[in-house]
Amino acid sequence: MTPTDAPQRRRVVIAGGGTAGWLAAAALAQQLGSLLDITLVESEEIGTIGVGESTIPTARSFHRLIGLDERRFMAETGATFKLGIAFENWARIGDRYIHAFGETGQSTWMGAFHHFWLQAREQGFGGDFGDYCLELRAADAGRFAIGGKAPELSYAYHLDAGRYARYLREIAEQAGARRVEGMIERVEQQGEGGDIVALVLRSGQRIEGDLFLDCTGFRALLIGQAMGSPFEDWGHWLPTDSAVVVQTHANEPARPYTRAIAHGAGWRWRIPLQHRVGNGLVYDSRHLSHDEARDRLLHEIEGDIVSEPRLIRFRAGRRIDAWRGNCVALGLAGGFVEPLESTAIHLVMIAVTRLLQLFPFGPDCSAAAARFNALAAAEVEGIRDFIILHYVLTERDDTAFWREVRAMEIPASLRERIALFREGAIAYQDGADLFRVDSWAQVMLGQRLQPQRHHQMAAIMGEPRLRQVLADMRAQIARQVAVLPTHEAFLRDYCPAEGGEALLRRQVG
Repeated sequence: MTPTDAPQRRRVVIAGGGTAGWLAAAALAQQLGSLLDITLVESEEIGTIGVGESTIPTARSFHRLIGLDERRFMAETGATFKLGIAFENWARIGDRYIHAFGETGQSTWMGAFHHFWLQAREQGFGGDFGDYCLELRAADAGRFAIGGKAPELSYAYHLDAGRYARYLREIAEQAGARRVEGMIERVEQQGEGGDIVALVLRSGQRIEGDLFLDCTGFRALLIGQAMGSPFEDWGHWLPTDSAVVVQTHANEPARPYTRAIAHGAGWRWRIPLQHRVGNGLVYDSRHLSHDEARDRLLHEIEGDIVSEPRLIRFRAGRRIDAWRGNCVALGLAGGFVEPLESTAIHLVMIAVTRLLQLFPFGPDCSAAAARFNALAAAEVEGIRDFIILHYVLTERDDTAFWREVRAMEIPASLRERIALFREGAIAYQDGADLFRVDSWAQVMLGQRLQPQRHHQMAAIMGEPRLRQVLADMRAQIARQVAVLPTHEAFLRDYCPAEGGEALLRRQVG
């Protein structure tokens, strides 16, 4: 190809910054920068939600895609490591289980490991299901390490969302993305509901483009207001619609997991960073007022407050078309499920990855848009079902909220999964599923769903051999956990945050 044959540079305009906008800008600039002119428009006057402070392990692959250095990223964002989520008071008050990121036991082509464990439990041995997951036992012990002789762990991050966006902006701008400060006054289109031509700012400046990415959050200024993509509301399945959030000083060493603690009208999170703790109380506003939620959160949190409590309203659901015309919605503009399993940042990352793969280098992109929308719908619906699972499988009847969610009608796709597990301990992962069999089994068992039967492949082994195999697995995991340093000690050596090193030193004495 001669220089005169080089493709014309496509103009990409990103409306809105925050995590979604700067993730998109960083990835597009890093991967397609020589083919694109990337402009991100954001205004200092508009705040961001800024509470997406927890990821799942898929974030690590995306970070490699944009050339992010893990140690520097963690130091600059005050990040800690995350091995899973501890669920407290969900099936019953006093219950606790961990949904960990790693594999549990060793599965075969015929069936998953939990069938072996169920066979052992039926015969009176086998211990706790969590004994067979390295990440779960390391999380519970407060231990973590990577590199060197450490066992390989599947992990994610807790991070400061504001610092994360600033760090991503630095990566994006170094790769050639351009930021424009300004408030979007109007979206200019080709006729009624046609393709977007330009964003017109309050200053009068016009930002023209070929492809527009909507990262305007719940406002959905482009995809919803301008392009008219309908919103499919899932509030009848996920009735929590509000959260009160506040930050506190750490009063204990950072644990390598998130805490999700159920209360009478929802649940609250505790996310440990190096320099502070993120706290939020999620609730159904039909059962708890904002003032009551605020008071409850302030009563239950630990540590001195470092920020004023603030209210976030949200609706669970998705845009029918995340890609319509020359507009692609990312993050909250495309939909929101619930913060429970920390999937918000993942959904931005996977959408950006798909956009890179399906990028429209010509005017006709209807087939690519249809493919993008089909994949996005299948994945977000699978996440939706996984989160509903936590609510519908409760045995709590102490409040109206829990009585309502345990009795609600659920999607047919989830009803099938529950029936399969109840009937024969069958769990599966379809092609579009984010969560693996291990995750479904951990949550179903943690929520006290008792299978009536299980596969008998373990019976073929005979009790003595099954006992020995399971005992060896438990012993190996116990040995691996025992040699790991504490999580806070590893953070201190690996990625101490600015302003966080002294805190860590105090924590480990």
